Amino acid sequence: MLDNPWFYATSIPAVLLYGIAKGGFGGAVAILSVPMMALVMPPTQAAAILLPILVVMDAVVVKTYWGVFDGRALRLLLPGAVVGIGIGYVTADAMSDDYLRILVGLLSLGFGAQQLLGLQSRASSEHRPIAGSLCGALAGFTSFSIHAGGPPLTMYLLPKRLPPLLFAGTAGMFFAVVNALKLLPYYALGQFTADNLLYSLVLVPLAPLGVALGHYLVRRSGTHFYYTLISFFLAVVGARLLWEGVAGLGVTL
Repeated sequence: MLDNPWFYATSIPAVLLYGIAKGGFGGAVAILSVPMMALVMPPTQAAAILLPILVVMDAVVVKTYWGVFDGRALRLLLPGAVVGIGIGYVTADAMSDDYLRILVGLLSLGFGAQQLLGLQSRASSEHRPIAGSLCGALAGFTSFSIHAGGPPLTMYLLPKRLPPLLFAGTAGMFFAVVNALKLLPYYALGQFTADNLLYSLVLVPLAPLGVALGHYLVRRSGTHFYYTLISFFLAVVGARLLWEGVAGLGVTL
C-alpha cells in the first residue's frame, strides 16, 4: 500500500486533522479521520494504524498541556472510561456498531444543536459525579468500539464553559489515558500486524505537527468562537454518525 498515492492522499490529511483536534481545535471532528482513511482500506485497519500514532500525539499533548486541565473533571470521567473500555473489549464480537453509531449520533446532533441555540441548562455547568461517570463510560466504550469517544466527552465538558486551553488540556489528558489503556486489548484482538505498524511508522512524523497546529489555533481563538466551533462540529459529527449507522442497517432515508 505504500506505493499507492491514494494512501498518502487520504492518510496525510487524516493524521493532520486528528492532530489538530488532539491539539484542542475542533474537538469531535477527529472522528472523521477514520472514514477518510477508509476510502482506501478497511475501517478496522485504519483505526489500528491510527492508534500508535495517537499514542505519540498523546505524549505531545501531555507535554504541551501539562498542568492545564480540570482535575475534578478527569477524576469523574476516567473511572467510567476504564469500565467502558472493558465493556467494549468483552462485547467486541457481539455489539452492533451501527446501532451504537445511531445512538451517539442522535445524542451528539441534539446536544450540538442545543448548544448552538443557547438552550443549555445552567445546572449542566456544574460537575456531577453521575453525569461524569456515565459520559466517561460512554466515551471509553465508544472510543474502543467505533472510535467515537469525542462526542460523549464533549457533551460533558461543553456546558462547563472552561477557558479554551483548559478545555483542550482536559480532553487531551483524558484521551491520553484512554488510548494507552486501549493498546493491550487491541493487541489481544490482533490489530497490530507488521504491515499496520509499518504504515503507522511512515505517518507518525505528522503527529507532533498536527498537535502543534491545533494548540496554536486554540491559543488564537476567542472563547465564544471556540465554543461555537466545538458545538458546530459536534452536531456535524452527530449527523455523520447517524447517517453511517442508518446506512449500515440498510435503511434508506
